[in-house]
Amino acid sequence: MTAKRIRTIAVMTGGGDCPGLNAVIRAVVKTAINKHGLEVWGVQDGYLGLIENRMDRLNFNDVSNILTVGGTILGTSNVANPFRFAVQSGAQIQYTDVSSDCLRVLAERKIDALICIGGDGTMAMAAQFAKKGLTLMGVPKTIDNDLYGTDVTFGFDTAVTTATEAIDKVHTTASSHHRVMIVEVMGRYAGWIALHAGVAGGADVILIPEIPYDLGQIGAYVLERSRRGKRFSIIVVAEGARAKDGQMVVSKRIAGSPDPIRLGGIGPRLADQITDETGLECRAVILGHVQRGGTPTPYDRILATNFGHTAIELLLKGCRNHLVVLKDGRFSSIPLGRVAGRIKTVSRSHPLVQAARAVGTSFGG
Repeated sequence: MTAKRIRTIAVMTGGGDCPGLNAVIRAVVKTAINKHGLEVWGVQDGYLGLIENRMDRLNFNDVSNILTVGGTILGTSNVANPFRFAVQSGAQIQYTDVSSDCLRVLAERKIDALICIGGDGTMAMAAQFAKKGLTLMGVPKTIDNDLYGTDVTFGFDTAVTTATEAIDKVHTTASSHHRVMIVEVMGRYAGWIALHAGVAGGADVILIPEIPYDLGQIGAYVLERSRRGKRFSIIVVAEGARAKDGQMVVSKRIAGSPDPIRLGGIGPRLADQITDETGLECRAVILGHVQRGGTPTPYDRILATNFGHTAIELLLKGCRNHLVVLKDGRFSSIPLGRVAGRIKTVSRSHPLVQAARAVGTSFGG
């Protein structure tokens, strides 16, 4: 069967914000208009914009001078799930499926395909829309680098750069005060940011969700450093890290969100525990959302541009309901159904884990 001809597309950004989103939007819009003569619409605030029928025509001027700008000109939302949309009814929250309303909005505007830029949650919902007949292409976005099927996601390099710069700065104050300093980074259930920033920043201990840690082992490690004349230690901990006999630290839960759990707070808790364990002065820094902001690195600008361009090219060649990926140095795609419900985590045998261990870095377990 011949694929339906694409004349009009919409583009949206879902989930958490991320450096490089605007670079993708720019590449999608300019490739679609300049090379293929398509009409382009921008959906406001992710899936919430589909639900509320909020979108605008995009042209060249709308995406000029946004390559270097962080965030997203379209806005985003990480709490709107069209298949389980939260509606306040008095004191109660009720959930309803409004996905058919979203499809009707797109049909009424004669939009032939939707470019979804997002992470695992956004792609899981995109896969559900694909089953209902919507034509889509996904673009992999997340600072966490945990999206299945692609070697790297845009936004990750910028987040690692931001975290590494923070670790570099913490080094000087740790050295001056002879403290154990903990830097807590994002990553949810994967340790990619902690691993890369920890290695780049010369951390003495790196704690990631994939390798549950032993508090006694960490205490013994920093005490041994102290006995050898190393008067400070740097620990980088992923927000999803946990002790072997413990649970991840949850900062709060967001009712109505597709992923209601918000991790965070392991850094201060660990600082208190290490002080009790060793008697050494220990302080914690939580980087938080600073890792999501700012100007994307040159690498992320280039990666995002390639992803956006490839999404349009594949779509116009008849590829449907796939995620654009970078695999082994090549841009290609995989079916959205293979991505939904899966995340990419750090293997204990990952080469960077092995390299870190070889130079004396502890993983606490």
